[in-house]
Amino acid sequence: MCGTCGCSDPDGVVTIRRPGSDQEHTQPHNHGHGHGNHHHGHSHAQSHGHDHSHGHDHSHQHHGHSHGHGHAHDHSHDPGDGHSHPQSHDHGHHHHDHGKSREIQLEQDILSHNNMLAERNRGYFEAKNITALNFVSSPGAGKTTLLEKTITALKEELPFFVIEGDQQTMNDAERIDATGAPVIQINTGSGCHLDSVMVNSALKQLSPDPDSLLLIENVGNLVCPALFDLGEAKRVVVISVTEGDDKPIKYPTIFRNSDLCIINKIDLLPYVEFDVEKTKEYARRIQPNMAFLETSATKGDGMEAWFDWLKKLHKPQTD
Repeated sequence: MCGTCGCSDPDGVVTIRRPGSDQEHTQPHNHGHGHGNHHHGHSHAQSHGHDHSHGHDHSHQHHGHSHGHGHAHDHSHDPGDGHSHPQSHDHGHHHHDHGKSREIQLEQDILSHNNMLAERNRGYFEAKNITALNFVSSPGAGKTTLLEKTITALKEELPFFVIEGDQQTMNDAERIDATGAPVIQINTGSGCHLDSVMVNSALKQLSPDPDSLLLIENVGNLVCPALFDLGEAKRVVVISVTEGDDKPIKYPTIFRNSDLCIINKIDLLPYVEFDVEKTKEYARRIQPNMAFLETSATKGDGMEAWFDWLKKLHKPQTD
């Protein structure tokens, strides 16, 4: 998870701000789990998780013969390597096991803390009757265009608030801002996903109205966002016909944890090899209750069905 994707960088800083504002809120990207700033756990697991590249030569004297193995440190010492080692050199294996269990424990701690705050976000949404949607996809699938077109078409009917997630730039928030919808940009720095801590911080600045729709555009990535509940009511996975029809079986977790799959850019179907029905079949193997919509956000194909889905989801409270 985070130990291999770069988002555990202890120097990573999350920035949250509105388009056109000089004021910004920053926070360390440490998932808030209280283990010494995320550096403590993951650096420990990495340093003992089992590269052990000792720079010195390690000239061991074992039973009368010396061997200078330069320890880039597999610790396997194959019995066929010509060394008869009665001492099985298993000192490193204990370290490796310790590092691995530590890494697993930290990942559990991170997800546990995230889920706890996600429930707090969910309680906030329920108290204010806010319907939150978490949009996930690989980069370039068309999430931002889908949101732009949706808000432009429906802003007189539905109250939209938007949280944009990207590693850098205000580009997507500025595009949404141009539609007139209130928007907050979260720049995750080295992080490859949004988490409930970031969303909670953004909500304090955005302050969405009761009875509104909150559209959360996650960082473009089909791996880590699947693991992080943000407190949303529904998760929408967007795929493009340019990506290949086997996405659901390549990235099963994101599909297993999603409620709706939007197959976007269908205007390009004549020009690419993409089997819509095969994609649906693959996705249903993983998530039998998955709903599907086929759209072209740029050309407008299928957008009315998407608008209807949103309108049915939005249920304002009545006095």
